[in-house]
Amino acid sequence: MTLFLEQIVNGLVLGGIYALIAVGYTMVYGVIQLINFAHGEIFMFGAYFTFLCLAVLKFPLWLAVLASILLCALMGVVIDLIAYRPLRNAPRLSALITAIGISLILQNLARMIWGAEPRRDLANAKSAFLSQTVIIPGGAQLSYLDLSIIILAILLMVGLNRLISLTRIGKAMRACAQDKMAASLMGIDTNRVIGATFAIGSALGAVAGIMVGMRETIEPTMGYYKGVAAFAAAVLGGIGNITGAMLGGVVLGIAEVLGAGYISSGYRVAISYILMILVIVFRPAGLLGRASAKRA
Repeated sequence: MTLFLEQIVNGLVLGGIYALIAVGYTMVYGVIQLINFAHGEIFMFGAYFTFLCLAVLKFPLWLAVLASILLCALMGVVIDLIAYRPLRNAPRLSALITAIGISLILQNLARMIWGAEPRRDLANAKSAFLSQTVIIPGGAQLSYLDLSIIILAILLMVGLNRLISLTRIGKAMRACAQDKMAASLMGIDTNRVIGATFAIGSALGAVAGIMVGMRETIEPTMGYYKGVAAFAAAVLGGIGNITGAMLGGVVLGIAEVLGAGYISSGYRVAISYILMILVIVFRPAGLLGRASAKRA
């Protein structure tokens, strides 16, 4: 029972990370119907920016984290401005190919700057407090870092839902998601709204990257592997649905950990993708997505 509970807790931690990344995919898709495959690399740069601020600029950890989040938000806006905005009215395939190209450019840029070797600088930089463990009901052990990841993921997801539901920029995002032309005619600056969408999604991706960097190693390919899994989580929950992305991330994280624990660690990715395919086969719109028909 204790082992099973530990597996569930680890699944929730991984699911929280996937959810934070998946929200970036689903927000951009919901507003401009683009799969931003460069989002995984922004997640990766979140970890590297924190490492840069700590190792080179000698910032304290809290300031390095804040600077990394702001830099990644700015990075998302710049990518949209340079790569995607000129293709707003181009065929979707053009924007998709551009997104893949940006992903490869950023991945290789990180390799050129920091090298290909995995680093544990962030994991070594975390405080001794975060390395301590606590016993949760059922006898399972949970580190303060993992507990912080779960709590922070929940708080950020709730905050994002409130922002989308209650603020002017959130309402503008929903209006653009429904009909960008109508939103523009009603006086909404769609480019500003899309830029804000990229900034928020990129900031959440940076938070996830910092979390992963503190738990594991950081390397230039980390964004690809985690990014693909998070994209699967977004599809699983219903691409374009923020709550669905959160749910998909948690389901996928638990499925991966249970598959690795009770079947084989070599099949953990395959198990999660089999789950995603089954959901898509029987519910093409995803767990919380809604099927829609094209209007004539």
